[in-house]
Amino acid sequence: MAEERLPFSATHLSSSYDGIRPLPVRVLLDNVRSAYNVGSFFRTADACALERLYLGGITGPPPQKQITKTALGAEERVPWEHHWQVEPLLTKLHADGLELAAVETSVRSVDLFDWQPRFPVCVIFGHEVDGIQPQLAERCDVHVRIPMLGSKHSLNVATAGGVILYELLRKYRELLRR
Repeated sequence: MAEERLPFSATHLSSSYDGIRPLPVRVLLDNVRSAYNVGSFFRTADACALERLYLGGITGPPPQKQITKTALGAEERVPWEHHWQVEPLLTKLHADGLELAAVETSVRSVDLFDWQPRFPVCVIFGHEVDGIQPQLAERCDVHVRIPMLGSKHSLNVATAGGVILYELLRKYRELLRR
C-alpha cells in the first residue's frame, strides 16, 4: 500500500497544473487569534503554491509551537510578512493592481462559485468571531461568501481558507486553459 502513495507532482495528473507556480493569490489574515488556524493556512498556502501570506494585527507569526504543529514545516517555505497596521498594506496591494476580496457574508457578497476573480487577488480572512474589521471590509473590491446550507452560518476560518484557495486554484487553471 505504501508504494501507492506518491506525491501528487509525481503523477501524470499534475501536468494540468504546470505553470501555476506561484498561484497569483495572496492571503491576509486580519486578527486571526488561533495559532493553529494560522498554521493551517501555512499548510494550505504551501499546497496551493500561494504567492504570499500576510499576517495582520494580532495574528501571530512563526515561530510558535501551535503554528509548527499544524503547518508541518510549511511556515518555512511560504513567503510571509507580518503587519501590525494592515490599512497601508491594502493601499499598496490595491495600487499594485490586486483585487481585494473580503471573505465575509454581507449584503454585497457574491457567491464563491459565481465570483469571477481578477487575478492577481488578495483574499482577506478575519477574526474567528468578529470577522473582518469594518474599515477593511469597506476597502475591498468584492465580498465573497461560501454557501452555507446547514444551520450554521460560517466555517472555521482555516477550513474556509481551504475552500476559497482551492476554488481560486480551479478558476486560475481554467483561465490558463483558455
